[in-house]
Amino acid sequence: MPELPEVETVRRGLAALVTGYRINEAQQLHPRALKAESIAPLATLSGAKILGTHRRGKFLWLTLDRPYVLVAHLGMSGQFLIHQKDRPRAGHIRAQFSLAKALRSKELIFNDQRTFGWLSLEQTRDGVPTSAQHIAPDPFDALFDIEKTISNYRRRTIKIKTALLNQEIMSGVGNIYADETLWRARVHPEISTADLSAKRLAAIIGSARDVMQEAVDKGGTSFDDLYINVNGESGFFEQSLCAYGQADQPCPRCGTPIKRITFGGRSSHFCPRCQRWR
Repeated sequence: MPELPEVETVRRGLAALVTGYRINEAQQLHPRALKAESIAPLATLSGAKILGTHRRGKFLWLTLDRPYVLVAHLGMSGQFLIHQKDRPRAGHIRAQFSLAKALRSKELIFNDQRTFGWLSLEQTRDGVPTSAQHIAPDPFDALFDIEKTISNYRRRTIKIKTALLNQEIMSGVGNIYADETLWRARVHPEISTADLSAKRLAAIIGSARDVMQEAVDKGGTSFDDLYINVNGESGFFEQSLCAYGQADQPCPRCGTPIKRITFGGRSSHFCPRCQRWR
């Protein structure tokens, strides 16, 4: 599933390529492309001008010259792509948008092989769409409060890996970057948040920010073509992964084989020497 670095990469691509364009036509091509709670059908977007792009955690939205925004969640395989005539047409298009600006035109498509992603027209409160109101700010958000986040972690008694995945405490971190964060911070994924000091939790949050910034700089992590940017290009952070997906490979820090365990229905990868539980 795309996490913050992948969604931010898509947001930046959209910001550069569609800001200032007007939507001449918007078409829904799959029944699950539009979230049931959307306040209007996609066709309502006809004539709307795209003013900018925004993100909170894994939620992305386009601001318009309308009293609502176009929200997108990429799910497991959602992609925004600018159709390019010299490339094959995407094979799982769920919605498409004809865009125009002056004498230029583009076709923006929402492609989603597994159909877990969705689009929605929503109103906002304090600049945040309805569907993202429960999502906490991420470490790159101007509203992110590290002391509040640490307090929210410490008052819970849950495994730190589980806590990092909780989007209502700190958003943006999914399975990939949780494993990488804890490897960098030298913290075992099963340690309880109640057993971590405020200083240790601050270091974990700092590691999360660092690893996600590096991933953004490399265009995100692409294991297959389910995640690509708006130009159809893959990210390269996969080559920098130290823990996630590296089971039985030597730890880049100490050489001990990376171990894979499962809890909470998810796999976790860690170094049993660098990330000791006790």
